[in-house]
Amino acid sequence: MFAVLDGLIKLLGPQFSVWDLSFYRFGCGMAILIPISGRGNPFRGHDLRLLIVRGITGSIAFFCLVVAIHLVPISTAMVLFFSYPAFSALLSPLIFGEPITKGECVCVAVSLAGITILFDFRLEGALLGHVMAILGAISAGLSLALIKKLRETNGNIIIYLYFCLLGFAMSLPPFMLDPRIPHSAAEWLMLGGIVVSSILGQILMNEGFRYCKSWEGGVYLMAEVILTSVLGIAFLGESATWRFWVGGLLILGSAITLNLRKPGPVAVAEPIAPPDRFPV
Repeated sequence: MFAVLDGLIKLLGPQFSVWDLSFYRFGCGMAILIPISGRGNPFRGHDLRLLIVRGITGSIAFFCLVVAIHLVPISTAMVLFFSYPAFSALLSPLIFGEPITKGECVCVAVSLAGITILFDFRLEGALLGHVMAILGAISAGLSLALIKKLRETNGNIIIYLYFCLLGFAMSLPPFMLDPRIPHSAAEWLMLGGIVVSSILGQILMNEGFRYCKSWEGGVYLMAEVILTSVLGIAFLGESATWRFWVGGLLILGSAITLNLRKPGPVAVAEPIAPPDRFPV
């Protein structure tokens, strides 16, 4: 779903700024989630402080990545940003005591090497772009750790609803200064696809964190770059270079190794919050 989201953003074009995309993604997402939440108060959740912090960190990560892409080559921005599983692996034990073994550290390192190869990493562009990409990675790593913690007591929808609420609040003022309104049916359809794919991707991701560690989920999420590349090759005429195959194999190999290292299915307690009306 995140790969579909990336592809639709690319097809929509640069005429829609980060504030335009954020306004439609988060605003429409919130408008869809509130009616289907099945609660009198859709914002009632456990640990309000963490829900708000998760919304802020997730929004900052999204904003920083888009700004970095505008300031440095996209390959540089993506490699720096997709270091977020490493930050999650560093922050999770410090904040929540989530352990990580040496073998798991190796898997994270190999997946980062795969990202570096796939995007032909070069440290080019403005220093501010590098800083923004790394800040986005730190924010994304912290966001994953918070999702893992919040998933213990909250449903999928409430976590993403707070993400939408904070992202919408942060993007509304700059959007109102220079709003971009779609002018064709194709633009409306692509924006609708962005909203739907982001909702499905986020809810599925939140559900997945019931069963894996935060940084481990980050390694699985790296498959997004492989699938985005596949969509580009299949529909946009992009070429499949040796970097795609080698980098992709390293990323997928790390994810498969992490999964094989798991001792087996672990029973996970249901959240004590009222269940979502439409569980995944």
